Amino acid sequence: MKLDILAIGSHPDDVELSCSGTIAKEVDRGKKVGILDLTRGEMGTRGTAETRDKEANEAAKILGVSVRENLEFSDAFFEINTAHKLEVIKILRRFRPEIVLCNAVDDRHIDHGKGAKLVSDACFLSGLRKIETIVDRKSQEAWRPKHVYHYIQWKNLKPDVVVDISGYMDKKMESVLAYKTQFYDQDSNEPETPISSSNFLDSINYRARDLGRLINTEHAEGFTVERYPAVDSIFDLI
Repeated sequence: MKLDILAIGSHPDDVELSCSGTIAKEVDRGKKVGILDLTRGEMGTRGTAETRDKEANEAAKILGVSVRENLEFSDAFFEINTAHKLEVIKILRRFRPEIVLCNAVDDRHIDHGKGAKLVSDACFLSGLRKIETIVDRKSQEAWRPKHVYHYIQWKNLKPDVVVDISGYMDKKMESVLAYKTQFYDQDSNEPETPISSSNFLDSINYRARDLGRLINTEHAEGFTVERYPAVDSIFDLI
């Protein structure tokens, strides 16, 4: 299966929190979108790896993505090394995405910055023919995504590109709330975390509203880029 977009997150729920509006919009437009989680989020304070697996599958159904996979790297302890890069390269060469969406380049959780660097490196290396990867006894062809965009997470990074997601905020929040163990629940007996407050859930909406305000739409999501975004015509900028 060839994908148009592959969204990659260090943990299940990274993608939903940060770029699920963009994903839902492109799925509605007929694009093939996949999600890759690097870890199962097993070090998270609330819930378990097993509950996160179920929640991630439910979120994938809500967004209508074509595929969701998990590399099962060690949560909080995975490294930017050859072995991990090769595993990501295998995924890139299998799905051959045009666009990769991945973690914020700088963030509160150490896995987010690591995930951003790991995926960015793998996207470049995946295009080198002399790096050999074999899957099911078959050698994979080199493939380099055309674009790598980093979504914005805990920190309010300044975006380089802003995507209008008006009409998709409800779908975004539905996918986020599929992670019942992670976010605000007044009846939960789990320990409190920085993302389990009602204020955090509200912040997802007010960030999208603020970015939407700045581009004169209802809701938006922001991304940082690794190279200049380009348009064919000045009129392509709205």
